[in-house]
Amino acid sequence: MINQFIHLPAKIHRGHSNWVPPLYMDERAFFNPLKNKSFGYSDVILLLAFRDKQPVGRIMGIINRRYNELKGEKHARFCFLECWKDPEVSSALIFAVEDWARERGMVKLVGPLGFSDKDPQGLLVEGFDKPHVIATTCNYPYLPELVEASGFFKEVDLVVYKLDVPKEIPEIYSMANERILSRNSIVLREFERRKELRPFIRPALQLMNETYVDIYGFDPLTDKEMDEFAARYIPLLDPKFVKVVENDRGKVIGFFICMPDLSTGIKKSRGYLLPFGILHIIRAGKKTKQMNLLLAGIDRDWRGQGLDALMGTSMIKAAHKAGLEYIDSHLMLEHNVKVRAEMERMGGVIYKRYRIFQKPILM
Repeated sequence: MINQFIHLPAKIHRGHSNWVPPLYMDERAFFNPLKNKSFGYSDVILLLAFRDKQPVGRIMGIINRRYNELKGEKHARFCFLECWKDPEVSSALIFAVEDWARERGMVKLVGPLGFSDKDPQGLLVEGFDKPHVIATTCNYPYLPELVEASGFFKEVDLVVYKLDVPKEIPEIYSMANERILSRNSIVLREFERRKELRPFIRPALQLMNETYVDIYGFDPLTDKEMDEFAARYIPLLDPKFVKVVENDRGKVIGFFICMPDLSTGIKKSRGYLLPFGILHIIRAGKKTKQMNLLLAGIDRDWRGQGLDALMGTSMIKAAHKAGLEYIDSHLMLEHNVKVRAEMERMGGVIYKRYRIFQKPILM
């Protein structure tokens, strides 16, 4: 049954030019309670809809008890909703999760939202003609309409910017670099090999825990979850696009994690690393012109002091060497005014928009 759940999207999106399959090795680990520690603090339900004995839709329901306790909420979530354009199927799936959540005392259903904001979230509502990027949702225009038809309305939007890699280092970056390096005993860490990253994984993700605490849907990672997260993404990272800053005591106070876009390689691999999929993915990383921003964080006490310019300068130089021309900002909350202002100051324009929906659960 789990195989049908995992592979149904490939059938629904057959012929969908922008859809990129997941890496199925990661998918099996994600949906396995023995390997995904998030199941340990969450109530979960996986549902498949059938017609004439054939699967025609799927959905996952989640009650993240840890997050609800932290925020004082009684919210359930739905995610990984997939179906053809069939209101009967979509409503049956959504109402089943709603009933399940009601039985457990929840008062609101939101989604798409996984265990945390690090999982693919929201439904694409603008930018349907744009290429899909790893760790984001890809859906047809009809899916948000089906969700709204089941009584949902907007909870929050997330926007994605596209911007050109500057041909020259911006003057404001150069000035900021000189200022911060002259006034502070800090170290910018740059990497060539993946094994060099490992000592910095937990410190960087711990900083993420501290700085992302107020972000919608964010759930802090435990040490074990940090290791799982690292194991999931390190094999795909190019170390040259990871930047870390330490203070004079060796504490990580800032990090940028980017990666060349691998979408075309993952499409050619059809989601399988073996026997030759990994070669397609590596080749795509060398040929792409796009860099994707995955994660970034700066210690609260160091914000506004130029760490972003320091790491940004190093990242631009790495992009130049790799021949990258564009940057995908990844998803950011629409009310993240400061980061959005920086994107727009650098010439970025919104080219995708994702929406998380909500619906009160009536008793």
